Amino acid sequence: MINSRNEWDTLEEIVVGSATNANWPSTDPVFAEEASKTLWTETPVPTGPVPEWIVKEANVELDKLAEILVDYGAVVRRPMPMDFVARKGMYNYCPRDRLIVAGDVLVDCNMMYPCRNQETEALHHIMSQVKTVLTMPRDQGMILDAANVCRLGDTWLYLESHSGNRAAYDWLCQQFPNINIELCNFYAGVHIDSTIVPIREGLVLLNGARVNDSNCPKVFDSWEKIYINDVVPQGFFEYPYASKWIAMNMLVLDPKTVIVDRHQTELITLLKSKGVDAIPHTLSHSRTLGGGFHCVTLDTRRKHV
Repeated sequence: MINSRNEWDTLEEIVVGSATNANWPSTDPVFAEEASKTLWTETPVPTGPVPEWIVKEANVELDKLAEILVDYGAVVRRPMPMDFVARKGMYNYCPRDRLIVAGDVLVDCNMMYPCRNQETEALHHIMSQVKTVLTMPRDQGMILDAANVCRLGDTWLYLESHSGNRAAYDWLCQQFPNINIELCNFYAGVHIDSTIVPIREGLVLLNGARVNDSNCPKVFDSWEKIYINDVVPQGFFEYPYASKWIAMNMLVLDPKTVIVDRHQTELITLLKSKGVDAIPHTLSHSRTLGGGFHCVTLDTRRKHV
């Protein structure tokens, strides 16, 4: 059932998220602390249930994404519904944040916002079919959102940031001694997948505002590097939970096919010049809800050659 070692092998099975019952968890102490630091003082971080019109529009686009993936030939699974308002949680919008798929092993992470750990329950129907699930300790100071990790086969990149600390890095290294886990410090925000996008072995897309020749991971020394220095920003409702760079967050279906935000026409043209077919779609609330195409999915099986 589960077998995914990198970000680019041919996709066979995937989870697509859901915005149903999405909630801003102001009672979570870490969320509240981060919210207090906002630079958007004129529109502070919202609290309580996400407006229903946003939920409906987001779900229409997620359903369309699922259709695209089924048409491609992938098996699509969805999270089980949860009442995040009643349970003071957040959402099922970004399953990528919850679990690391390491071959046929799942890693259940201890997330930056403690209230998000309950999202595992929505994926129980998938996790129950996996022989090995490694659960990161909840009481030893480890913090890790799974989206801080980028899988390149026998090498992983680990972004040390607000959502991934050194204690969790050390624990991962102990659990996977045969994987070279390279520590990265080029971005202090949260996740890695709006900064580095490996398209296939030997070709990587890099956020030129955060990565340069001096801090680029060593694993890419022999790869062709595409630096993108700007994107077409998307709008947001009241408060941007993600930066404009969520626009380069894409899902790789195979070494020659990706799903990318339809507004990024220059990027689409650039990818085409590298022999990569870009399927255009949009997630209108990616900045409001904090998730692009890679974030709102979790590839659980890829065909490893």
